[in-house]
Amino acid sequence: MSFALIILAGGKGSRMNSNLPKVMHPLGQVPMLAHVLRTGEELKPRRTVMVVGHGAEQVSDWAKKVNDAITIVVQNPQLGTAHGVAQAKDALADYHGDVVIMYGDSPLILPSTLKELIASRSSSDLVILGFHSNSASGYGRLIMKGNLLERIVEEKDATEKQQQITLCNSGLMAGDKDLIFDLISDVHDDNAASEYYLTDIISIARNRGLSCSVVTCPEEETLGINSQAELARAEACFQARKRCEFMEKGVTLVAPETVHFAFDTIIAPDVKIDPYVIFGPSVEVNSGSHIRSFSFLEGAIIGEGCTVGPFARLRPETTLAEGARVGNFVELKKTELGKNTKVNHLSYLGDTQVGETTNIGAGTITCNYDGVGKSQTKIGDRAFVGSNTMFVAPVTVGDDVMVATGTVVDSDIEDGALAIGRTRMSKKLGGAGKMFALLRSRRK
Repeated sequence: MSFALIILAGGKGSRMNSNLPKVMHPLGQVPMLAHVLRTGEELKPRRTVMVVGHGAEQVSDWAKKVNDAITIVVQNPQLGTAHGVAQAKDALADYHGDVVIMYGDSPLILPSTLKELIASRSSSDLVILGFHSNSASGYGRLIMKGNLLERIVEEKDATEKQQQITLCNSGLMAGDKDLIFDLISDVHDDNAASEYYLTDIISIARNRGLSCSVVTCPEEETLGINSQAELARAEACFQARKRCEFMEKGVTLVAPETVHFAFDTIIAPDVKIDPYVIFGPSVEVNSGSHIRSFSFLEGAIIGEGCTVGPFARLRPETTLAEGARVGNFVELKKTELGKNTKVNHLSYLGDTQVGETTNIGAGTITCNYDGVGKSQTKIGDRAFVGSNTMFVAPVTVGDDVMVATGTVVDSDIEDGALAIGRTRMSKKLGGAGKMFALLRSRRK
């Protein structure tokens, strides 16, 4: 299955009412373009060419970080979809074979659908991806003659009878590269928008006696995003898809509709996720772990048999080894917890390494930022850290250490040591009444 991929990603998205290029708007917490690129790349195209326009530099820089082999061409000015595809001609000059044309703002196409589109090329010169819609308002209609596509009629140009047709155009198509560019050369801009429409090549091809066929998919896959409302609808579709995918793989979602996943979330079977959990990018959860309600995870790897939350926040570069426990109102950033280590209550650990079977008491803080840079705290195995302890980084705490409640740790602690660093309490009998009287007098 050899093909090259052309992705049109130059649209401004005026109806988004945003300065962000349309294809950079997030879906599953990554730009929607990421979904299109992954779908295409799963089928291993021989070449990928992306046509950019509005926000060309921002879109190009991001795409190159995802796929440094991608070829970027600029459409300027932007004169329609056929004109956009034509910009890829020189980039594919040394390539001979089929091309698939995709759109950067149609992120929900599945690889299986794309595979069917490509496979159908064996029996037709051009293949269009269509879908049936009971509310086809705004879509171009596919005019069929038997099993062949005759032409595509835009809704504004359709007769009353043609508007009753439910078979609609998604915009995606596949065909021989040289044929498509040849057909585009005959497209004209004699329309109200003075643009060159890719859909026009169907009627041109039919007039030449070429065959055009249609492959269909569910309407949901073809959703094009042109407004914030459509972006929200696509997000809902994406989340519903991910929830079903994980439950089919053996993940327990107590209230599926309340859990939100990212584009690249990885969850193993036998993980339980309670209601109202949000996964940011780059999270992996291994088997037997339990993510409790109202937790937010991003850039974290959760080992087997771990517990996280409720009300926990795991930030990037955080790793939990097997059996580690992170409790309520705990935040971890760039932190490694060893096997069976516990941070159960009201704590912040940043730039921290903690060994195995260590207990971090409530209210513990690693003071990792001095106003200029970050420093690391290292805590060994089997340590017991009392509540309200502060570690002033950089500091290293050995194995089998006990740190007393309220201690400020500002120097290294050797293996097996007991560290006590709090000020001794003093009492003044009868002093409470005098102090309250003094405070009240100051408020008069």
